[in-house]
Amino acid sequence: MDMLLVKKAQKNDTAAFIQLIEENKAALYKVARGYLYSDDDIADVMQDTILSAYEHIGDLKTASYFKTWITRILINHCTDLLRRQKKFVSIEQAEEASISFPESDYEFQELLKELPENDRVIFLLYYGEGFNTREISEVLELNENTVKSRLRRGRKKLEQAISY
Repeated sequence: MDMLLVKKAQKNDTAAFIQLIEENKAALYKVARGYLYSDDDIADVMQDTILSAYEHIGDLKTASYFKTWITRILINHCTDLLRRQKKFVSIEQAEEASISFPESDYEFQELLKELPENDRVIFLLYYGEGFNTREISEVLELNENTVKSRLRRGRKKLEQAISY
């Protein structure tokens, strides 16, 4: 990622901000898909994330952490939505949760369902987006050793699931 682009976006260069979003939207979508199953919910969370990032990009202290920063914003919006949905789940929302994934990601997504939600996001960030354990610990606000142990435990669980 171009740090100059981040610096331009911080100086209210809308074109630079749009370019940053374009470069990161596929990665953000994958993370949101790890939390949410409804395309409508994902679209809402993506929109809220982009708006929040645009409004607060001036608060980003280190340009090189843009991807980590915007991913954290996305995760916060996802968890807020899930918290609100737990209060009320309609029949339509339950049916939407069964929407299928793109064929290329289907097996990976099915495997991830074997893991608890906390571990699912770690796997998605590590294997799906290429974040390292330090970056994941920053994004999820966890100790790095916790991230490593959840990866280890999750690998064992997935290994067992594949063996059956």
